[in-house]
Amino acid sequence: MKTFYVTQDTNLKDFTDAVYPQGSFCFSALLRQRDIKVNGERTGKNIPVKRGDEVVYYTNAKQEGKPSHTVVYEDGNIYVADKLSGVSSEGLFSELNTNGGFYAVHRLDRNTQGLIVYAKTEYAERQLLRAFKLRQVQKTYIALCKNCFKQPEAVLTAYLKKEESGVKIFAKSEVGAEKIITGYRVEKSCGDVALVTIKLHTGKTHQIRAHTAFIGCPVLGDEKYGDGALNAKYGARRQRLIAKYLQFNLEGGLSYLNGKIFESSFNFEL
Repeated sequence: MKTFYVTQDTNLKDFTDAVYPQGSFCFSALLRQRDIKVNGERTGKNIPVKRGDEVVYYTNAKQEGKPSHTVVYEDGNIYVADKLSGVSSEGLFSELNTNGGFYAVHRLDRNTQGLIVYAKTEYAERQLLRAFKLRQVQKTYIALCKNCFKQPEAVLTAYLKKEESGVKIFAKSEVGAEKIITGYRVEKSCGDVALVTIKLHTGKTHQIRAHTAFIGCPVLGDEKYGDGALNAKYGARRQRLIAKYLQFNLEGGLSYLNGKIFESSFNFEL
């Protein structure tokens, strides 16, 4: 059994994703079995919850024991986690920060797996926030994409604008749109799917997913920007995208991390 308190108005599903990874994994089952109580009342629906509400999850030992991540590296300043697909960055942070002492400095989409780093001191938080802002942390991803690449390798430039439905990409500058740069290399192809290495030269919301979709090569399993027929063919309901490598090239504090390359244990095979 796990108990949490709501801090802002939302719905039960989004609240669960944000605070309790293990409950998120089995959320549908918990609803079916009415194993969630909100303010003392059992529910089988994704109901609205309000600030101050008490939410109790009657998870069993097996459900509570499912890991949200593995530890790739830890010292007194940073914590590098290898996050599972289906775990939100907010939920992982909530789990790690149960007793305080962790600071979020960047995020991954819920269904993107792989490396995410947290600070463990206020000093490290300042240094890492600065490093990410100045592009001193190089992030490399691998993905399975629709195999429609016109070139085996390229650096793409486009313009991204956030909208309520997600983001839109434009070939040329538009009012309110931000320039994005995404590099890719096709490592291997097999029929209608390709294994691709992707490097971000800018870091915007959904950049990889939206940019690959814009050129006709969406990430397999992406239900927002992807190819529905291709997803159905492979039974892919989560984007096949891994934050594979993190490399630090810092100026100033935490310079002992310079040159370190952290690698996710997750892989794709064709």
